[in-house]
Amino acid sequence: MAEANILPNTLARRLFLEVHALAEPPAGPAKGAALQELIRRIGFVQVDSIATVERAHHMILWSRRPTYRPEDLARALERDRTLWEHWTHDASILPAEVFGHWKHRFARDRGRLVERWTGWQQAGFHEKFDEVLARVAEHGPVSAAEVGEGESRGSTGWWDWHPSKAALEYLWRVGELSVTRRENFRKVYDLTERVLPGHHREAEPSEEETLDWACASALDRLGFATSGELAAYWGLIGPEAAKGWVARALASGRVEPVEVEGADGTLRRSVAWPGWRARAEAVAEPPGRIRVLSPFDPMLRDRNRAERLFGFFYRIEIYVPEPRRVWGYYVFPVLEGDRIVGRLDARADRGAGVLRVRAFWPEAGVRWGAGREGRLMAELDRLARFAGCDRVELAPDWLRETVRARTPGPGV
Repeated sequence: MAEANILPNTLARRLFLEVHALAEPPAGPAKGAALQELIRRIGFVQVDSIATVERAHHMILWSRRPTYRPEDLARALERDRTLWEHWTHDASILPAEVFGHWKHRFARDRGRLVERWTGWQQAGFHEKFDEVLARVAEHGPVSAAEVGEGESRGSTGWWDWHPSKAALEYLWRVGELSVTRRENFRKVYDLTERVLPGHHREAEPSEEETLDWACASALDRLGFATSGELAAYWGLIGPEAAKGWVARALASGRVEPVEVEGADGTLRRSVAWPGWRARAEAVAEPPGRIRVLSPFDPMLRDRNRAERLFGFFYRIEIYVPEPRRVWGYYVFPVLEGDRIVGRLDARADRGAGVLRVRAFWPEAGVRWGAGREGRLMAELDRLARFAGCDRVELAPDWLRETVRARTPGPGV
C-alpha cells in the first residue's frame, strides 16, 4: 500500500477528536444557538439514566463546553423545540431538523417491532394503540404511569411493561408520539404534531435522499469510516445499502480510499472525503487539559473503533457481578490531549456535597507524575462543581496500578 494512502495513527486520532469537538480547548457558549450547533456538529447526544456523577447527555456536553448547564438543554428540547429525542443505536437527543429522515425507519419499524415485541410482551399490547392515541389526543401528554390502570404486568424484568406502556413506547418508536419532556427522567409523551414544528414534520425526503444523507453526514462526523461504520452511525440504513453507497462514491471520486493506522500499527481500509490528509494535518495538537468523559460519549460509542484508534479496551461493568468486575460499576474514561490516560471510579454524594473518588487507574504505558496528577485534580474540582458538590474526597488507596486484564462478563 502506497504511503500516501496511509493515515498515521496520530493524525487519525486528532482528526477523530476534531470532528467530535474534543481537539479544541473546552470553552465557549453552550446555550441557545451555540448548544444547537454543538449537537449538530457531533450528531447526537445519547440519553442515559445512570447518574453516579451526572447523566450521560449532560456530561457529554459539559466535557466540551464547561459553561453548559442542564436547564439549557431542557429549554431547547421543551420550549424552543430545536432538538428532539428519538432512537439511533439508543435513545438520543438530535437536531429537530433531521426528523424527516426518520420517517423511513418509522415505516420499517411498524411491522417489525410488533413482531419482535410480541415475543416478550404480553399479548394484546398492539390492541392498545388506538386507545392510547385517543387518550393523548383528548387529554394531553402522558407518562407510562398515567396509562394502563389495572393492567397486569409480566415477569420479564427490565421489560416488565404493561400493555399500554408497550403501546406508548411503540407509538414513540414509529413517530406518532414524541417525547415532549422528561420528569425525573420518566418520558412524557405527546402527539408528534404538538411537539415537532411543522416545517420539520412535513419534510418528506425520498429513501435515496435519506441513504445519501445518512452516509454523508456520518462520514462528516467520523472523519473516516468503513461502510459498516457508516451504516451503524445513525441506525437508519442497513449494511448492504451503505456498502452500495460507498462503492458508488468511490467510483465517482466523491470519496477516496484511505488506510487508517490503528494504535497497534495495523491498517484498516476506510473511506474519507477528498483532502483528508490536509484536514488531518491541519488539526492542532489537542490541549493537554484532562477531561473526564461519559462512558456514552460519541467518541467512545463504537467500542471497537475506540480500541483500534486509542488502544483502549472498555466495557461498562454494571451488568457484571461485583466479584467479577475488573474496574467498577460505572467507570469514566479520562482523556488527555489525544490519549486516553486512565479510568475513574467516582460518585457524587450530593447530600453531603462531596464528589467521592474511589479509584483512578492510569492506562498501561502512561507515566503518572505530579503534573498529570495536578491536572486530574483540577478536572475533579470542575467535575464536582458541575455535579453540585463543594469538594472532592479521595479514598486512601485511590491511585491504583494499571490492571491489564480485559473486562469479563456482559459489559456494554
